[in-house]
Amino acid sequence: MKQLWAPWRLQYIKASRTEGCIFCSLPSEGRDREHGVLYQGRHAFVILNAFPYNSSHLMVVPRRHVARPDVLTADERLELFHLMTASMQAVTGEYRPEGFNVGMNLGRAAGAGIDDHLHIHVVPRWIGDTNFMPVVGEVKVLPEDLTATYDRLVGPLKVAAERDDPGRTRDD
Repeated sequence: MKQLWAPWRLQYIKASRTEGCIFCSLPSEGRDREHGVLYQGRHAFVILNAFPYNSSHLMVVPRRHVARPDVLTADERLELFHLMTASMQAVTGEYRPEGFNVGMNLGRAAGAGIDDHLHIHVVPRWIGDTNFMPVVGEVKVLPEDLTATYDRLVGPLKVAAERDDPGRTRDD
């Protein structure tokens, strides 16, 4: 029998299931570190994926509850793209990935876990990050706790997001 130690999963198992959308509620609760909300902009925010594919797997999410990018306003699209690139810059500075997978799963049929609130996945990749564990053992090993990832990225992401922010004026 294979056993893997994953103490962070207990929080998920014990958590009460809430009604509604986590992307709508979590950023408004004022508990950003606890919820992994790294940065809050005017139209979008950046959050750690609670069940990441790789270390520092982030999601960029519009504040408005929409399922498809074609209903976003121009300002929402601009900030989403800006925060996506700022996320890549912050992750690159801290983790030195060799590439990224960036994308959206639109709809349940496309693999969306939360299919009614659009979000962009920013997944850092390293050559060889698909090793024998996920291939043979169907297990992904993450070398860092989510709170450590949060602490590493929150400052660099704020700097990257506020540099060249297309929505900021000189007086902000």
